[in-house]
Amino acid sequence: MKKTFFVLMMLCPFMLMAQTGKVYDNLSLNSKILKSDRKYAIYLPPDYETSGRNYPVLYLLHGAGDDQTGWVQFGEVLNITDKAIKDGTATSMIIVMPDANTGRRGYFNDIKGDWNYEDFFFKELVPFIEKKYRVKSDRHYRAVAGLSMGGGGSFVYALHHPEMFSSACPLSAATGYITLDDARAAINKTTPNLPDSTISNFYNKYSVIPLLNAMPDAQKKAVRWFMDVGDDDFLFEGNGLVHNLMRKKEIPHEYRVRDGAHNWTYWRASLPVVLEFVTQSFHQY
Repeated sequence: MKKTFFVLMMLCPFMLMAQTGKVYDNLSLNSKILKSDRKYAIYLPPDYETSGRNYPVLYLLHGAGDDQTGWVQFGEVLNITDKAIKDGTATSMIIVMPDANTGRRGYFNDIKGDWNYEDFFFKELVPFIEKKYRVKSDRHYRAVAGLSMGGGGSFVYALHHPEMFSSACPLSAATGYITLDDARAAINKTTPNLPDSTISNFYNKYSVIPLLNAMPDAQKKAVRWFMDVGDDDFLFEGNGLVHNLMRKKEIPHEYRVRDGAHNWTYWRASLPVVLEFVTQSFHQY
């Protein structure tokens, strides 16, 4: 009896370890498109090492000023996701957090065409993840979410590629220029002497409002949308305009406004809701 108790006590730490996921936040892949090594972080669920099965995947995008470690260090992705899985509000999933802050900042292709991050994401990062990790490659098991700049990336990626994602969760999202005149004024300050057609094309491709206005009726229900923004967030107006436009165009979506600002306190509280929302899509509700 004493021997059995001793063995159980010895195994207890390993049993507890088996109940937690793992995060690696300094991994990289080589990008031919961006001509550089690109960092990424990844969350692997508690049963990844032992199950042998394939998992749904959430691409979780950081905001401006952070990198692939943002959701790990400040967003507490490990503890929050482990708890959601343990509580049964989220299914076991892989979470990929790419770096969009090195070289140049942002998730879009540059207006001058010499830094094509969006091309890297879809042509190199996603195939790399699906080859290296046990990821389900069907769109029903792929989701995208992000905060601020990453919220804008979530919007644009799902609007550009509704065939790729079952759900998208922009949080406190940077929704892009409201009008073409806004785009002209801002872009001419940072990148003068561009043809007006180039600015117009960039506005139509990377601002949420024109993308929604151009959405075909057949795509309105292609992606499940969850939007979340604080009532004191400086990006509140843009999110509200997008919400109203989606209602007007009868695009189904969840829109939440909570007490809060543009900070990690708000986004840490958002993450469990995001995990539950994407899980519903993975289960094909």
